[in-house]
Amino acid sequence: MEILQQISESLQRGENERVAELTQQAIDAGLSPTQILDEGLLPGMEVVGRRFGAHEIFLPEMLLAARAMNAGVDLLKPLFIAGEMPSRGKVVIGTVKGDLHDIGKNLVGIMLKGAGYEVIDVGSDVAADVFVDTAESEGASVVGLSALLTTTMTGMKDVVELVKSRGLQDKVKVIVGGAPLSKDFADEIGADAYGYDAGNAVEIVKGLAPES
Repeated sequence: MEILQQISESLQRGENERVAELTQQAIDAGLSPTQILDEGLLPGMEVVGRRFGAHEIFLPEMLLAARAMNAGVDLLKPLFIAGEMPSRGKVVIGTVKGDLHDIGKNLVGIMLKGAGYEVIDVGSDVAADVFVDTAESEGASVVGLSALLTTTMTGMKDVVELVKSRGLQDKVKVIVGGAPLSKDFADEIGADAYGYDAGNAVEIVKGLAPES
């Protein structure tokens, strides 16, 4: 449908006011909120994510696209029963204890939302039990851990061990990422996966999180 294609293309250009206008037109034309989301907004954001991963666009363009995505989603939310947006699943993200860096984490959050996931961001300098408690209480199937300092990387192992000690390893998968990390480190601490950048992290989450 042409209007859905226009929504996708306007989102890719980061035109938030145009996306809102077109989304409203689609609603007025009788399209279902699910169709607008699945065939307009999400495909547009997926293109943006691929282009960002290929270094064809950069962080400012990604942020503009995310703002445009939100402009459309805000109009759709009231149309879903009880405001419940369809979700591919829930993901808890945060930066581990002792580390205040959040740019990488925030970018992963933007891209996960753009891919249709419900993201629970617990922030920076987060203790292991907060990650695991939040995953349990929210019913999240993936926990994403970020670190930029080599001195805080060990905090990731604490989260992995806590997941295992609570017997949650079959329900909650742990993905780690950050500049000083490597796949070897992820394997060493027993994490389920290592994301080398934001785009890769989203692809890994798609493989780890069963769609709800």
